[in-house]
Amino acid sequence: MHARRLSAFLVAAFALTALGGAGTTRAADPPEIVIGSILPLTGPLAQTGAGLRAAQELARDLVNGHVSYPLPMVGRSGLPHLGHARIKLVFADSQAKPDQARAAAEQLITQDHVVALIGTYASSTTATASQVAERYGIPFLNPDSTAPGLTARGLKWFFRATPNDATFADNFYQFFAELKKTKKIDVKRVAIVGEDGLFGSGAGDAEEQIGKKLGYDIVTRVAYSATTTEVNAEVQKVKAASPDVIIIASYLPDSLLYMRGFKEQGVAPKAILAQDAGFIDPGFVRTLGADAEGVFTREVFSLSIKHRNQSVPLVDQLFRQRFGDKPLDGNTARSIMGVLILADALDRAGSTKPDAIRTALQKTNIPGKLTLMPWNRVHFDATGQNDGGAGIIEQVQDGKYETVWPSDVAVRAPIWPMPAWKR
Repeated sequence: MHARRLSAFLVAAFALTALGGAGTTRAADPPEIVIGSILPLTGPLAQTGAGLRAAQELARDLVNGHVSYPLPMVGRSGLPHLGHARIKLVFADSQAKPDQARAAAEQLITQDHVVALIGTYASSTTATASQVAERYGIPFLNPDSTAPGLTARGLKWFFRATPNDATFADNFYQFFAELKKTKKIDVKRVAIVGEDGLFGSGAGDAEEQIGKKLGYDIVTRVAYSATTTEVNAEVQKVKAASPDVIIIASYLPDSLLYMRGFKEQGVAPKAILAQDAGFIDPGFVRTLGADAEGVFTREVFSLSIKHRNQSVPLVDQLFRQRFGDKPLDGNTARSIMGVLILADALDRAGSTKPDAIRTALQKTNIPGKLTLMPWNRVHFDATGQNDGGAGIIEQVQDGKYETVWPSDVAVRAPIWPMPAWKR
């Protein structure tokens, strides 16, 4: 079907879905299967959480709707092998706090009687919520938490779709090697900065281990609390180390603190490379403006590469309609895929029994071309990690995220060194 025509059908289909959802449930309506979603809906990550919720709601409607295109379970009018049952998402707020995430998981399982859980974005909250799911024997699908240790805990009910920070850290050093080979740019001195939760510490461990193994000089490593309100001392420590590059793992509030601190104290590395998270949040470029120029970030998704799946721009259009014209990004695209992967497993299981869903997740094998992502496939190894994930590197250029690595999917050449701070 022609893309414009298909887009029109999609808009009409979702308008009908929205109208239908406003009425009371009729006796003829298909049954609902309840999935619990734990997200940071209030607190310091509320802005990110709002986007994740909108993405998951869009994915739910794609599954429950009847307009089909090449994504798992989209347009099947629900789950065919479960009597076309519709997916219902029940949301619970983690507040970006591990204890609250634990309580949210307990509530969703014991009171809302969910058949599976999805979430929670931050690695620290995913760690506690997934332990609850493990205790109750409930499948837990994680679309977006990247601390490597999450799949090293020996859990039987935990599945992660995104690549982890060990993969992304390795990508950074591959990028440096390519710069040296093709542009004679030699990176030697690396500063590592990260929040002290599972996300930042896991990323930092991988960056330090791989960097030292490859002969890089790790000149400093700085850890801090993601809830901090000032980072002057930490920025001073980074400046004193005089690194060629800074690799940083921060959420949105702390990423803004560090960028402002680097500018105020005149920290001038050749490049800043971020572990996604706050650095790809829509609020990052919008808040910093020109001061975001030249920042690199690893990513799992981009609208600027040649996508193997023709539905990417159409899903992006639908997401923009729901979320203030904000485009899909790595966080929201992964959340959409998380719901679709879980729906695919539910349908193949043909059952809402936890053991059947878990077995279906273990047998997942979705080709990369049937996803929104630049992945090779979705297939979970014995630890629950998707072994088909792959990363890319983007750079903020002219206020937009442009893919600069790997070279076979890049749309722009990297700008090196990053521009000087504008005063």
